[in-house]
Amino acid sequence: MILPPFVTINTVRERLQTIFPEGTPQRTYCVCDAAAAAVFTMLYVGAIQGANVWVAPKQIVRMSDEQALRSSDESRLAYAANSVKPGFLPIGKVWYQENSREQIRDESIRQGLIVNNAVVERKDLPTTSSLPRYSLQAEFAALFDPSLSADSLEKASLSWQGKHLSATARARTLLARKGAATTEEGVLVTFPNGETRRMAPGPSSYISKAVIEDFAKRFLAQPAVLWVSESGAKIVARDDELAKKLNLKITADRNLPDIILVDLGKSGRDDFLLVFVEVVATDGPITAERKEALLGIATEAGFPAERVSFVTAYVDRRHPSFKKTVPELAWKTFAWFATEPTQILALYDESDQSRLLRDLVR
Repeated sequence: MILPPFVTINTVRERLQTIFPEGTPQRTYCVCDAAAAAVFTMLYVGAIQGANVWVAPKQIVRMSDEQALRSSDESRLAYAANSVKPGFLPIGKVWYQENSREQIRDESIRQGLIVNNAVVERKDLPTTSSLPRYSLQAEFAALFDPSLSADSLEKASLSWQGKHLSATARARTLLARKGAATTEEGVLVTFPNGETRRMAPGPSSYISKAVIEDFAKRFLAQPAVLWVSESGAKIVARDDELAKKLNLKITADRNLPDIILVDLGKSGRDDFLLVFVEVVATDGPITAERKEALLGIATEAGFPAERVSFVTAYVDRRHPSFKKTVPELAWKTFAWFATEPTQILALYDESDQSRLLRDLVR
């Protein structure tokens, strides 16, 4: 058999970071050391789709630094043939203990690499079989060709992502890349009334853009933007005329949220809504204390609590910012994610249970 070009474990680790950018579903399982060990071992023995060579988790845990340095075809083929046999004695200190097989299989392979179409699994084996069953998807394996330059790898990775990641996954990675990018021009935001404003570059601005351009149109009948600010209390936009009509006193020293939206409702219906939005790139969600402070601004202007909503906006529910702050989110608020714009997460409390159950049954 023809083996793929030899590549080091360090190169595999580095390339996984490029192939699976921020925003990739189950990214942690795809870029961790266990994933690198699995991909390296499959490349090492030539377990690539179409070659009819497969790897078992025990071959991954039996790999060692000393074995991984033996790059000749003879050494690689010998490892492929012998590492699956009972009583096999690895060379040097192995990377993982034998009891780590299930964790590598269940997390990095099944929940990470298979989910993202980087690894294929034999379908002709019963689930209880201990025979080797995993190999690398052919185009994914080609991304580890050591002759690829950094630019070529970037282009090839984007091409692979376009073919093999789901539409949702591609949207997540695209938004994550945009949010991490910095440019001198900043982020151009189009408001519901057609006006445009430019915000400073950075992840918070991209989330704000998504809230104003996407969230507002999807979840509000007749949206208007009352207030937009950036970190450092910089005011991007404010509508004093509308605020005056609504009797809202908006001043920069009032600890206001990042965005205040207004839903003017449908014509002839009394369904006005005031929406306070906090944008979270790293920290700063709507906590119980923050909610009470914002509600005070609304009630001072004469708005009943049932006409006020609170939303914490994130780039993605798998992003560390959400995982970090979700325990702090106040009940009776919402969480929204730019990468899943058609969905919204509602945090109900006990008083809402009967209504929630009725909504679910319908």
